[in-house]
Amino acid sequence: MGWPKYVSAAAISLLLCTGCAFARSETDTRAGFRSGGIDREYLIHRPTAAAAGLKPAVLIFHGGGGTAANMARATTFDRLADRDGFVAVYPEGYERSWNDGRGADTKAGAAGIDDVAFVAALIDRLVADEHVDPARVYATGLSNGAMFTELLGCRLADRLAAIAPVSGPLPAADESTCAPAHSLPVLEIHGTADPIVPYDGGTVRVTSGNLGGSGHSPVLSVPATQQLWRTKNACGPAVSTALPATTDDGTSVTVESADCADGAKVQLYTVTGGGHSWPDGPQYLPRALVGPATHQFDGAELIWNFFRSVGR
Repeated sequence: MGWPKYVSAAAISLLLCTGCAFARSETDTRAGFRSGGIDREYLIHRPTAAAAGLKPAVLIFHGGGGTAANMARATTFDRLADRDGFVAVYPEGYERSWNDGRGADTKAGAAGIDDVAFVAALIDRLVADEHVDPARVYATGLSNGAMFTELLGCRLADRLAAIAPVSGPLPAADESTCAPAHSLPVLEIHGTADPIVPYDGGTVRVTSGNLGGSGHSPVLSVPATQQLWRTKNACGPAVSTALPATTDDGTSVTVESADCADGAKVQLYTVTGGGHSWPDGPQYLPRALVGPATHQFDGAELIWNFFRSVGR
């Protein structure tokens, strides 16, 4: 796919940074530590009225070109954290990117950043310093952050209770080494009209590592990613259900759900006509560039309800 000639460098930067129009929440605290010889940072939102005892934590990974602050505002997890008493954590990527296995398609991949080790160390800090329950740590992300979330499911299933990637299938380079330590609940969301990360797989069409140009290392299709997780989790057949429309925005939603070993579930929310954006988030660029944003459901609410129903 080629981009229209009028697309400026600034527009490409915004395209890589879903939710960039939002400022940082005043209730989030910036923290950090050294990992792999470099300084790493994250935003943390502590719930305003947490119950006594250990708390769940949700790790929320921004897309390529994005930031932790943008993701905090675009997804509304802070509001849910205050309501339900979990810790919301927004890690900061290396040069606004994550090493998701696609090599030089991301700046972090080109630099050989060990983001998996960073996340493992971050989980240790949350457990030690924030009274986080090690059995209730979850991960979600958008685009490059979603692809990285898929990789974390492959590599850190012993540290995560569930994952929920949005607009980001598993990179093909990670498929042969994906070996989760146990059954891992997975909720995936993807639009069929996504012009950036194709629903049917292939190369990502806007990448941070190629200055906004198309990538070289493909991702699996959404159905192939789902089949991988169903196989890894020893799932039964998936059952498909069409959701009733909640608004007339030109999109519709079909849910595929499979019951798996050890009580896990693998689910897919296919947004027919949906583009490259957070569900119920902003239409941050014209539809011609990123496709339509769906408002059939609240992405953060759906993901948190899925997470809270499972634990290691």
